[in-house]
Amino acid sequence: MMKQKIIDETIGWYGTCAIILAYALVSFNYMSPSTFLYQILNGTGALGIVYISLKKKAYQPGVLNIIWAIIALIAIIKLLIY
Repeated sequence: MMKQKIIDETIGWYGTCAIILAYALVSFNYMSPSTFLYQILNGTGALGIVYISLKKKAYQPGVLNIIWAIIALIAIIKLLIY
């Protein structure tokens, strides 16, 4: 049980760190928001927060990050097509 809690928390913290890292890299001009890496960090970060939010029954951040992940997925598809 404790091992699963550590895994759950790690996934949630990954999500938080990935989104903050993506935002910081773009904000300080180390990365463009139109890059694959930026969208991957946003998308996987959002999914990490969705996971932990739903596990903890915190639905507002879960819904917000489902939408965030969908936007990232659409952006990734757009990058792959064009």
